[in-house]
Amino acid sequence: MPANVEIKARVRDRAELLRNAERLSGSPGCVILQTDTFFPAPNGRLKLRDFRDGRGQLVFYNRPDAEGPKLSHYAISPTDDPTGLTAVLSQALGVQGTVKKERRLYLVGQTRVHVDRVEGLGDFMELEVVLQEQQSPQDGEEVARQLMKELGVCQEDLLAGAYLDLLLAGGEPRP
Repeated sequence: MPANVEIKARVRDRAELLRNAERLSGSPGCVILQTDTFFPAPNGRLKLRDFRDGRGQLVFYNRPDAEGPKLSHYAISPTDDPTGLTAVLSQALGVQGTVKKERRLYLVGQTRVHVDRVEGLGDFMELEVVLQEQQSPQDGEEVARQLMKELGVCQEDLLAGAYLDLLLAGGEPRP
């Protein structure tokens, strides 16, 4: 199963983060609209990601809910019918919740940098350091921590869990 090292953090200054991400990636990034519907799963998390353009992905992932860099194992299956698949999974499993976001994606080396505006919560960023076969989780953590510094992300802004957890907990919405 593929793995990456992830961090999630609140964003203090979106404009500064976007400038830093553009500088490091050498590109303006690309905007992706996403609606994630989460379903109960006995292990890890299961979501259907709808890109709102007729495409989607069924995503299973398992990672600890801890602040700072964490190892995540995942499996992804694409779908050309995210609406239909969401309906079937909703009937079969029930729905835990839904997260809607606008994501700006940048690629910096082996890392996916996400600058997210999450409906009902505000602005966040995620790093996903995609581990290569010969890399250890510690190698990925080093990459994540260095990129945090270069992007201007502070340790105290790191979050545990998923956006869904924040929404279900009442979240501390931001403008």
